Amino acid sequence: MPPSRYILPPPPPARRHPRPATRGSVLIVALLLCAVIALMLGSYLNLNLNSTRLAQRSFHGTAALNLVEAGAEEAVWSFNRATQGHTDGWSGWNTDGTGAWRKFAGFDLGAGADAWVKVYVTDTNPPSSGTPKIVALASVQPPQRPAVTRMLEVTLRRRSYFSNGLVAKEAITFSGTNTSVDSWNSDPDGDPATAPVDYSAAVRRDQGTVASTSVANTAMLINQADIWGYVYTGGAAPQVGVNGSIRGASTPADVMIDANRIATDFNAELPLAAAPADGTVIATVGAVLGTPGTATRWRCPAISLSGNQTLTIQGDVTLILTATSGTTALSVTGNARIQIAAGASLTLYAEGDVKIAGNGIGNANIQPLTFQLWGTHATPGGQAIQIAGNGALRAAVYAPSASVKINGNGEVMGSVVANDITIVGNAAFHYDEALATYGSNTPFGITKWRELDTAAARAAYDHLFAGW
Repeated sequence: MPPSRYILPPPPPARRHPRPATRGSVLIVALLLCAVIALMLGSYLNLNLNSTRLAQRSFHGTAALNLVEAGAEEAVWSFNRATQGHTDGWSGWNTDGTGAWRKFAGFDLGAGADAWVKVYVTDTNPPSSGTPKIVALASVQPPQRPAVTRMLEVTLRRRSYFSNGLVAKEAITFSGTNTSVDSWNSDPDGDPATAPVDYSAAVRRDQGTVASTSVANTAMLINQADIWGYVYTGGAAPQVGVNGSIRGASTPADVMIDANRIATDFNAELPLAAAPADGTVIATVGAVLGTPGTATRWRCPAISLSGNQTLTIQGDVTLILTATSGTTALSVTGNARIQIAAGASLTLYAEGDVKIAGNGIGNANIQPLTFQLWGTHATPGGQAIQIAGNGALRAAVYAPSASVKINGNGEVMGSVVANDITIVGNAAFHYDEALATYGSNTPFGITKWRELDTAAARAAYDHLFAGW
């Protein structure tokens, strides 16, 4: 037999292996992608870390600002505490007889951050017209990071009970057909040693402010009155009649109600007045009370003058009328008169009702501050004060619980603060702007607040905080 013939299968295809160059490029691409991802992750983590640091620093900056404001408030509290006659006003402070300084420390803000605030006061016993300054420096020290500091300068001034012309808690109503309000300044140079300036058309100004804290629609009834100044309420727009006006020197001639001179966000604290507890007790007063050039204080149940009676005030007289609520503390009727001599002054305290009519109060002095009437009733509307007549009354009236009625055709110069005020007749009211700075025992308030955020601004005070 012929030998068998076997057919061999074809050989398998040759396996192709990638060339080494191809394998290397893939590896490089993978490494580059990993590097990019690592770079992105690193950048993201770094961004988060920086954001956390910025947020933390912002938090510390806000905390430092809160501390520096709190330090300034501590100083204001000390000022007003001392003003009220308390001996602990500056307790805990260091002082050299004029300035005072104190450090408040030990504030723990968490995460290892602590803080302190230093406060410096330029004058702890300023005069009535003084403007002391408070400078405060706060520092927040986070762990292993630079400290965050804030510095603040605050300027103070005594508040005045008479910073506006006519002020009421409730309504102010003008019922006359020719009533007017304006202002002047009896002490334009701020120097009590110079002669005061009397009111006249030549010195008339447009700062006759009329204000009410009430939000009621009837809070300010201007009606037919002419206001040469500003009108403020607690929320409602003033009601002005067809012949009324609210204007100023810059108001266009054809505008009767200047919207720029009206505000509806007025707010004011009107604390109760308290009469002094001392004084020489007298049953009645004679024709003369006081001694020229001498300050005296008297206590009397009530005063009633009628007919042609005249009471002359000499020297600086403080008179406390002790008549209680619901009775008449002062009554001046007929041709009777209380005459304040030139160079004299009268400060009157009364809880009961007051009626000044007839020839009223004759004040030989130019400045209204020389006659002060303080209503001490504690219940709103519980005291009635009536001022009537055709003469001129120069007075500063502070009676936050009284209903005050001004009736007549004369002039009233000064300031009136009451629970509610009604003006009838054709009375002209002239606010004395010098009263805005009055107050030897009134609390301090902030007139200027600024943060010292530049090196140049801080340089003036840096030395005050060194070494303590």
